[in-house]
Amino acid sequence: MLFFKSPPHGQVERSTILNILRNILAIFGFLALMIAVLFVAQIWNTTRDFDPDAFGLYQEFATKLLETRDIADAFVWAVPVEEGISAEDVKESMKSLAVARNFLFVGESPFYKQAEAVTGEPFRHVSLMNFCDVRVGIKMINQNEAYTAFMPCTISVAEDKDGKLWLYSLNMDFLIHGAKELPPDLKADALRVRRTMREVMEGAARGEF
Repeated sequence: MLFFKSPPHGQVERSTILNILRNILAIFGFLALMIAVLFVAQIWNTTRDFDPDAFGLYQEFATKLLETRDIADAFVWAVPVEEGISAEDVKESMKSLAVARNFLFVGESPFYKQAEAVTGEPFRHVSLMNFCDVRVGIKMINQNEAYTAFMPCTISVAEDKDGKLWLYSLNMDFLIHGAKELPPDLKADALRVRRTMREVMEGAARGEF
């Protein structure tokens, strides 16, 4: 006659507990997977009409933000001015390049002069140069009045603490590609203004006229 020896009572309990834990973990894994699927589906549904370049733009933004750890640096274009070119030369160059592209210069705000008037002390050169394409501006406002917060297009001429001149402007890609895709005609106009802004900044930084 054969006799089968049953496992110890403690071993049976451990096996039962392990089985219960495996089942619980399987349930949690399934729930986590379902939540992830629902989250992705929600993101897709929310962003399906976004501009095709939106996600690449925000990836680039996140990379720059992590590198600089400064939100201002991540949101702007920055172009260094070549050595030997003065602030006044840069500003005159911008005006000339803008006129050649039918881009209206609407005024200068000499911040450094205001700083000197308030503090009574010299301040390094910082000027805000304002430009506008009125027809495109009208279209942008008709699209959404909130765009007026970004008007006119501004390029700052800023001398850093080491005496180096820089040109700064808001990265227009956020307005063009940052969310829901613009209507085709408006997007084409906005891209043209973007191209003009880049040409003015880069040309002026080299002292072109």
